[in-house]
Amino acid sequence: MIPALVLAAGKSSRMGRTKALLPLGSSGETFLSRIIRVLREGGADAIVVVIGGDAAAVRASLPRDDVHLSSVENPRYEEGQLSSLLVGVAAVEQRHDNVEAVMVTLVDLPLISAATVRAVRNAFLANPGAPLVRPRRGERHGHPVIFNRSIFGELRRSDPSKGAKPVVHAHAAEEVNVDVDDEGAFIDIDTPEDYERFIEQGFVNRRGGRSGPPSI
Repeated sequence: MIPALVLAAGKSSRMGRTKALLPLGSSGETFLSRIIRVLREGGADAIVVVIGGDAAAVRASLPRDDVHLSSVENPRYEEGQLSSLLVGVAAVEQRHDNVEAVMVTLVDLPLISAATVRAVRNAFLANPGAPLVRPRRGERHGHPVIFNRSIFGELRRSDPSKGAKPVVHAHAAEEVNVDVDDEGAFIDIDTPEDYERFIEQGFVNRRGGRSGPPSI
């Protein structure tokens, strides 16, 4: 089983508004609802949304009739993304006995495609011993990222101030890279300027724009 975690606990301080609830054009979808749909279409077995800042509003936005979707609150979300990742890992381990890995993505990247989710998931299933599986385009890595259960302990022992990056770098030689032609897997929307450019250019087939290094 490979549950998906959506890290949506941050304060969205640079955006000035809760990113999870930002609308995507005229579709009626938000950052978070689109990510959930795409993860499901890509084959995620279950989805856990990790919330923190503006937790009540984000939780209220989730559908209540989806037994494969749940949320968990990170009371220490201000310590950074690693704290949310670990809260999510603990939640899926508590709820499921047969977790092989977790697929992790950020609410900051609402443009990921279902094809990329499916490709990353299939790559892990074909390489079950890989500690990490990540989408790649040229020299850049994007999301979602699959963390094998075998490195959960390393993540728990990591320095919260450094996040998951040291663990990712430690396993770079063993990871599986999935080459994708999906700009959405790399577009990180953090600021009002990012959001405005993204809205103006459309959100389904957007190309170009800001695509900084992934947080994980």
